[in-house]
Amino acid sequence: MYTQKMHPATTFPDINVTLSTGESVSLSSKEEGCDWKMVVVFRGKHCPICTKYLNKLEDFKGRLREINTDLVAISGDSKQQLDKHLDDLSITFPIACGLSQSDMKTLGLYISEPRSDKETDHNFSEPALFVLNENNEIHIAEIANAPFVRPDLEQLVSGLEFIRNPDNNYPIRGTFKE
Repeated sequence: MYTQKMHPATTFPDINVTLSTGESVSLSSKEEGCDWKMVVVFRGKHCPICTKYLNKLEDFKGRLREINTDLVAISGDSKQQLDKHLDDLSITFPIACGLSQSDMKTLGLYISEPRSDKETDHNFSEPALFVLNENNEIHIAEIANAPFVRPDLEQLVSGLEFIRNPDNNYPIRGTFKE
């Protein structure tokens, strides 16, 4: 087995990354006023689908804040690659670089090799998305092996609004163990 998946209801690992501002932060740390966190893993600057997805994600930032859910995006790109990528992004949420291959493995991500030097100069993770609850447990996980597989943002955020409503008492799903 070459990947080991993170399981729902387990604690998200403490992984430090570098924000576009140069600040080092833990992926699971939350902005003041937020008790949940959405961590969006993207392939990197070389991926036009990632750029489109991140720009669309900006439209949902306000709704996420309304349900006290912080947001960060991360890739394995270098700071220089991230800085160039910012030219193509219209986002205000935190974005980070420097997800190491070891961290990718810890998160159970699929890792790809570049097809050529024109694509990128390092191995990179395929898309993933984690939603962490107030205990930094994985409440939602989506791990893909191709750039074309990503959660529909309207459906995802609507689902989070349902989950975060205390009247619904919605549990973490996918936790059955034999």
